[in-house]
Amino acid sequence: MAEISIISTTLVGPVSTKESTTRIELTPWELQFLPVGPIQKGLLFLKPTPPPQESSVIDHLKTSLSRTLDLFYPLAGRLGTTVNDDNTTYFFINCNGAGAQFVHAAADSVTVADILESVYVPRIVHSFFPLNGVRNSEGVSQPLLGVQVTELVDGIFIGCTINHSIADGASFWHFFNSWSEISRGSNEITLSPVLDRWFLDDAHYPIPIPQLMLAFTNFPPSPPVQERVFHFTKEKIAVLKARANAEMGTDQISSLQALLALLWRSVTRSRRFPEDQESWYAFLIGMRPRMRPPLPQQYFGAAAQSGIVTMKAGELLERGLGHAAWQMNKMVAANTALEATNFLESWIKNPMPFPLINFIINNSLCMSGSPRFNVYGTDFGWGRPIAVRSGGGNKPYGKTTLFPGADEGSIDIEACLFPETFEALMEDAEFMEAVTV
Repeated sequence: MAEISIISTTLVGPVSTKESTTRIELTPWELQFLPVGPIQKGLLFLKPTPPPQESSVIDHLKTSLSRTLDLFYPLAGRLGTTVNDDNTTYFFINCNGAGAQFVHAAADSVTVADILESVYVPRIVHSFFPLNGVRNSEGVSQPLLGVQVTELVDGIFIGCTINHSIADGASFWHFFNSWSEISRGSNEITLSPVLDRWFLDDAHYPIPIPQLMLAFTNFPPSPPVQERVFHFTKEKIAVLKARANAEMGTDQISSLQALLALLWRSVTRSRRFPEDQESWYAFLIGMRPRMRPPLPQQYFGAAAQSGIVTMKAGELLERGLGHAAWQMNKMVAANTALEATNFLESWIKNPMPFPLINFIINNSLCMSGSPRFNVYGTDFGWGRPIAVRSGGGNKPYGKTTLFPGADEGSIDIEACLFPETFEALMEDAEFMEAVTV
C-alpha cells in the first residue's frame, strides 16, 4: 500500500503581527457543530510544466496563505471558552493570531491516475488532509484551519480542513477561492469577508453550552463503507428535471432535486427495503439568501440548518421520480426566515448537536456540499484543478457530498455506501441511464 511522508509541519499566521484581542461570539448555527468533525475538502492539480523547485512552491503557498489570513483572521485563531458555575461553557472565537497549521507532505508512489481511475476513492486520499480525527470542540487547543500540500509523482494535492463551528461550506470555498486569488498575484480579492455575526434581536450571547451536548459522541459507528464519485452530465440532469416536473405537472422542481430523488430511489431499490420501511434524506440548507433581509454572500461563518424528507420505501419507489423530488422541493421551500428564527430561538433554550447526527442510520442518506460552489475556479497560478475530493471526517454510511463537475452544468456526487450497495446500483437501470461511469 502506498505511504505518505510528512516533510514539515509549521504554523502560519497573518502578515500583520499586531496582537488582536478580538472576540467573536458564535451563533446556534455554529455551536451545533461543536461535537462533530471539521470540513475537509481538497483539490488535485497536475504538476506545473516545467516543474518549479519544490521549496519555491511551498514558500509561495505559505506566503500567500499568510496574506489571506490577514483578511480571514478568525481562521488564525482558536476557540476560547469560559466555564460557568452551572457547569455550562461559553464558546467564542479568540482571534489571537496563534496560526494555521501548514503541512508539507509527499506520496512518492501515488500518481494522478491512481486517484482518478480507481473505482473507489483510495483510502490514502484521507491522509492528504491535516487535523484528522479532531472534533470541532477541540479548536480550543487545535488550529481552526489546517492546510496540507502533498506532492504526488505527477500532481499536487492541496487539502484544507476548517473547523465547522466557525464556517460552513460556502465560507470554506470563499476562503479557498480567496487564497488562490492572492496566490495568483492579486492584491485584492473578489469578495472581502463579512466577519460580523448575525444574531437574533433580544437574544443573549454568549450561549451557555451544557456538558451533555459536548459529551455527545460523533456519528455512530457503521459497518465499513466505500466512497465512489458519480458524474452526471448537464444533458442527463436536464432530462431528469424535465421528467420530474412533467410527472408532477409543475416547473418548480430544480435540477438538483430531480438528481437527488434519482439517487434516493436507486439506493432504496438497491437495498431492497420492505415497503413499510421508513427512509430519510437529510439536507444541509444554506440560509444566507433565505433570511430577511438576506445575509450577504460573503458572510463568513456558518449559516445553515437541516431539513429532512421522510417516506416509506414503497411510496418512494411506486410514486415515481417526480413525487420524491416534489417532497424535497416542499421541504426546502419551508425553510424560510421565519423557520430559521424559530429554530434559533428554540436552540438557545435547548442546545442540541447538529440534528443530522440522529439520522445517520443505515436506511437514510444525508447531503452536504453544493454544485454552486466555485470549486474549479480555485487556481493557485498553475492551472485549474482537475478533481476535488473530501477527507475522512464525518463519513458515515449514506453521506452524499455534492460538487460541481469539471464540465459546465455537470454535477459530481461523492457517495459513502456499502460495497454491495454500489454493486447493486451498477445493475439499476434507472440509475445507469443517468450516470456517466
